[in-house]
Amino acid sequence: MSNDSYTPPRVWKWDESAGGRFAKINRPIAGPTHEKELPVGKHPLQLYSLATPNGVKVTILLEELLALGHEGAEYDAHLINILEGDQFSSGFVDINPNSKIPAMVDHSQNPPLRVFESGNILLYLAEKFAAFLPTNIPGRTECLSWLFWQMGSAPLLGGGFGHFYAYAPEYYEYPINRFTMEIKRQLDVLDRRLSENRYIAGDSYSIADMAIWPWYGALVKNKVYEAAEFLETHTYKNVHRWTDEIAERPAVQRGRIVNKVWGSPEHQLPERHDASDFEKTS
Repeated sequence: MSNDSYTPPRVWKWDESAGGRFAKINRPIAGPTHEKELPVGKHPLQLYSLATPNGVKVTILLEELLALGHEGAEYDAHLINILEGDQFSSGFVDINPNSKIPAMVDHSQNPPLRVFESGNILLYLAEKFAAFLPTNIPGRTECLSWLFWQMGSAPLLGGGFGHFYAYAPEYYEYPINRFTMEIKRQLDVLDRRLSENRYIAGDSYSIADMAIWPWYGALVKNKVYEAAEFLETHTYKNVHRWTDEIAERPAVQRGRIVNKVWGSPEHQLPERHDASDFEKTS
């Protein structure tokens, strides 16, 4: 299909200047762009991340585990600034060949074990510490269904709706209409689910909530893409109720600011190496 303004070429060629805000870091090849080792802190768990929704998932879980008394969940969180291309260093590519944050190395394993993809990190930590994941088969299955729902749905929110609505160099009617329809459908899925359940997977707070909240909670509260009015997010009352309840959790309030380098100074903690680091933000 073509139109008067654009016809796809027979063979696609990369235009390095195209891509809007993220043109400098998007490319069609994998692998490192520069040599740089990753720092290693004092704790067994070493996280390399940024406080995007995908990064926040993991720091929330780590703070929740520590709040439960799991001392083995102590961690160092090192800043990976994706707008500066830190994710393409040789050290980072070694632990995540896909060059996406977050990525983690568990030094309690011999040899140290790399863990990448945010959903996999959540599952790994939940199983390692036997927390926030039901152990009975029905409960576990429901929780993982929603975890993988998020992994499949959020790219349509971020790379789809978010890109064309907030970051593309100009507005394009077809993709905005297409992705808006899909995101409103996803919000309706969540709102219907939360009309019958306190949390996403049922009565208990779980890694499913931690995966979904940073994306969809931020969306309905107008903290990403500035699209709340456009999407009429005020109509999803059950999503708002759930979002507000989770936002009150102290571990969530800590986890959401780790590796954050924008916004008000009291809501930034570029790196986290000890629980006392949070005192610097108060």
